[in-house]
Amino acid sequence: MKTFQELQLSKEVQSALDEIGFTEPTPIQQKAIPLLKEGKDVIGQAQTGTGKTAAFGIPVAENMKETKHVQTLILAPTRELAIQVAEELRKIMKYKHFNVVAIYGGQPIYPQIKDLKKGAQVVVGTPGRILDHLKRKTLLTDRVQTVILDEADEMLDMGFIQDIEAILKTLPKERQTMLFSATLPHDIKKLSRRYMNDPVRVSVTRGNETADTINQLFYRTFEQHKLDALTRIIDTEKIEVAIIFCRTKKGVATLAEALTSKGYRAEGLHGDLTQPQRMNVMDAFRKKRINLLIATDIAARGIDVAHVTHVINYDIPEDPEQYVHRIGRTGRAGKSGIAITFVTPQDGKFLHAIEEKINSKIPEGKLPDGQELLTRKFKRLLEEMPEYQKPHEELYDSFANELLQKQPQEKVVSSLLAMLLSVNTLHTPEEYQFGETGGEKGMVRFFLNVGRNIDLHPKILVDEISNTASISKKEIGKIDIFERFSFFEVPKRVAPFVYESLKQEGLNGSRIYLEPAKPPQRSFQTAH
Repeated sequence: MKTFQELQLSKEVQSALDEIGFTEPTPIQQKAIPLLKEGKDVIGQAQTGTGKTAAFGIPVAENMKETKHVQTLILAPTRELAIQVAEELRKIMKYKHFNVVAIYGGQPIYPQIKDLKKGAQVVVGTPGRILDHLKRKTLLTDRVQTVILDEADEMLDMGFIQDIEAILKTLPKERQTMLFSATLPHDIKKLSRRYMNDPVRVSVTRGNETADTINQLFYRTFEQHKLDALTRIIDTEKIEVAIIFCRTKKGVATLAEALTSKGYRAEGLHGDLTQPQRMNVMDAFRKKRINLLIATDIAARGIDVAHVTHVINYDIPEDPEQYVHRIGRTGRAGKSGIAITFVTPQDGKFLHAIEEKINSKIPEGKLPDGQELLTRKFKRLLEEMPEYQKPHEELYDSFANELLQKQPQEKVVSSLLAMLLSVNTLHTPEEYQFGETGGEKGMVRFFLNVGRNIDLHPKILVDEISNTASISKKEIGKIDIFERFSFFEVPKRVAPFVYESLKQEGLNGSRIYLEPAKPPQRSFQTAH
């Protein structure tokens, strides 16, 4: 199927799609639309950004009748997604003249009641607020023909299962039910068996693999260096629009404040914002008044912005599934995207779990050094100088003349550039400066208090270090295993990460004691 014309859509819907710019159906649309037009129940497995809103919106627009009552009910996990789905459906139904109303928490209920009283054929909302309207009898569902559960796994993760079931029980038994979800855990399958009629399953995922259009890489850094590492990335990468993920609301607020104070166009998005504040932030992000959106996973649910060039995991997600969701917000519609993850010495196991999930090794990047960063900043300064309008120009000119009378012009310009383009040096924290350990040049040698007594062999040790600290097996150097203790060497660059990972996770199922080795005495003999 090459075009939407092959779906034989009505003139009204086809005209709306032409205006939106939809020409070629996405895989989920190709599979789902014909089935849904026939009235079948469908389970669609698809990630955010695959075009699933149009996949159910187009057949809904085609199948609805011109009556005033609510015919279609759509449940979404967040306010943001409810608003986005409603906006897209309005565009699809532009020439069908159906009224689409979004209802969600976080704002007064009475304006929503007023909108529903005007007559709505399509209602999109969060489960809690929909249930509230049902209890108040301000939303009547006795004539609903179609119900759609969008991002069903997210709704279940957020604890909406009881609300969803309560809503579904109010609907007519003779209806069409659609369920869209990125994953299909047991609870989703159980829900489908209970409330769907012989559903057809369509899927466009490949075991939750990440898109080929996303270039993934990670940077090793220390917790106290993360902000400097992030600004180095921002200053050297060509970032048009980025979503930066933090683990907590406090982390979002702190990072947003830090970036704003450094002159970056950044805003935070977290659960403590009011709905008007949230909408203002998202509006600024969509219109590119800000280009760095810092968010928690919960706050970012439902965000679907097509032009995101970068996703940055400032805090690595502990759940590999969440990593897939996060980075899926870039590299859409055939465009390339970049996903960057910061990994601290405590994060090795999370990186390894992610790599197992996506069945791929994520390449390691090298943070730009001071010279590279200074060069980049200088080039940007050259680009911006001709456009810079300075107030008090005469006063600055007099200052310049005074400076040039006291110092040679090269020295003056060099000193000012040093002040203007200063770059912090990223030093290894003191607790990870292991000193002389007797390892080969550029290597750190570690002592382990276990050996052959726990059936430890070189291959097992290499595998455990590589998997736990997410380093290449080739990077692991000399290994000496004795009866009750062992030594191994790793490059200085990754030594802190190996040290922290093994201390936390142990080895071969055993708790261990690990410390930097002392230079070996001549009487020591190596053994394997």
